[in-house]
Amino acid sequence: MTIATNLCKGVIKHCGFKQSSRGLAVQSNRWTNCTNMENYNADQVKLMKEECIAVDEHDCVVGPKSKLACHLQSENLPLHRAFSLFLFNSKQELLMQQRASSKITFPGHFTNSCCSHPLYNQKELNERDAMGVKLAAQRRLFSELGVNKSQFPVDCITYLTRIHYKASSDDKWGEHEVDYILFAQCDVNLDINPNEVSKICYVPRNGMQDFLNDCDRKGIPLTPWFKLIVKHGLMEWWSHLDNLRKYCDHTNIVRLRGT
Repeated sequence: MTIATNLCKGVIKHCGFKQSSRGLAVQSNRWTNCTNMENYNADQVKLMKEECIAVDEHDCVVGPKSKLACHLQSENLPLHRAFSLFLFNSKQELLMQQRASSKITFPGHFTNSCCSHPLYNQKELNERDAMGVKLAAQRRLFSELGVNKSQFPVDCITYLTRIHYKASSDDKWGEHEVDYILFAQCDVNLDINPNEVSKICYVPRNGMQDFLNDCDRKGIPLTPWFKLIVKHGLMEWWSHLDNLRKYCDHTNIVRLRGT
């Protein structure tokens, strides 16, 4: 594990991209069409056209990059911004989800409450207190688990730190992310989107190791970012949900080896 200091200081850089009338960089290269998507779920393929936020190793914005291009091994897995949300209820139990079999990357894997990407738009590019990432988490929690904004306001989200990791899903797909670790504690009503999530459960802190052992025994895979976060600091952070401020580090990016 290594730690690198963020050098961009919130300044957005545009490298090799032209400006649109909205003042955002527009990707000058065409929609990536280098793999056959006919055998994948149509809704998931549609999402691959979304524009992620490509960044450099210091998390400085480089420009937009299609979700498809960001996750293709053949494109060398361009580094992009992401988030991992850990949502706890009032009993301090962690909401876990199993990704649907229709997911293109890491299908059927158990992972933390919600994991996705902020998009390259005005709102989700907002870097002040990671507001853009928090808004993305709010958007995706509704999309995946049906949680309304009224039950999950952005001011209940704590931005802890960032990790940088790279991992393969298979010989065609993978992840390479600067991943924002977000914690939140609130009770929510769930309306699961079966195209995104196949199963959910709440796990108490003292039951997490049993949960991990059970997944291992049953051959249920875990996402690589979740495994890395478990090793890096999840249990410590979890034991201090009422005092997370001392763990917040918005300057450094923790470099973790992928799995």
